[in-house]
Amino acid sequence: MSAPPEVPVDAAKTPAVRYAGLGQASCEAELHRRRIPFSRVDSARGVLAPVRLRGPVGGVVYRSQVAERNRATSPYEIFDCRLVLALDDLSKLLQKMDVSEVIHYSAYRPPPRRGWVPGRVGSRHSGALALDIGRLVKRDGTSLDVEKHFHGRIGSRTCGGSGPAPATPEALALRSLVCDAAAAHLFNVMLTPNYNWPHRNHFHVEVTSGVRWFIVH
Repeated sequence: MSAPPEVPVDAAKTPAVRYAGLGQASCEAELHRRRIPFSRVDSARGVLAPVRLRGPVGGVVYRSQVAERNRATSPYEIFDCRLVLALDDLSKLLQKMDVSEVIHYSAYRPPPRRGWVPGRVGSRHSGALALDIGRLVKRDGTSLDVEKHFHGRIGSRTCGGSGPAPATPEALALRSLVCDAAAAHLFNVMLTPNYNWPHRNHFHVEVTSGVRWFIVH
């Protein structure tokens, strides 16, 4: 059974809501303050504050599966600045797990040109505000793979439920990461393999502009 959306009393003070409310200049200023290496992207359709990462975020590398030689120009390596701030917070949890690298399927997915109104800001992947996390690489070279190790079941409650079956160390670690991030309100939306079949191999984490609710499935 999926939990209903949560609306915290202090929603305005939560990281996800605060980050979602930032403009491009204020968000980039915060990246500079946190010493997160990035470069601004001149234009990315649907993205309010597009950036490319130029190094680790909070000590953790976030990268796609695109070949290294193509990453500098790949659209899948573009992030909205506001998502990067949430990932910087997530990195604090990942560091405790000794994770040095996050392999994702995509952040930005360019919306179709046809019918897209110039200046329109997208949401989820079309706005580069969501990331699909597939694998976590630890400093010793071992990995936590969402598809192989999460042991979810569609319809099961992710946080506060009965837990993974079998409850392997890898499954428990992945479950703890999701639930710790959810408790900290780093993202408005967190979808796991418990949600549906298309999410069997990744965690979808998302900052959503203009809302005060939080969903974990």
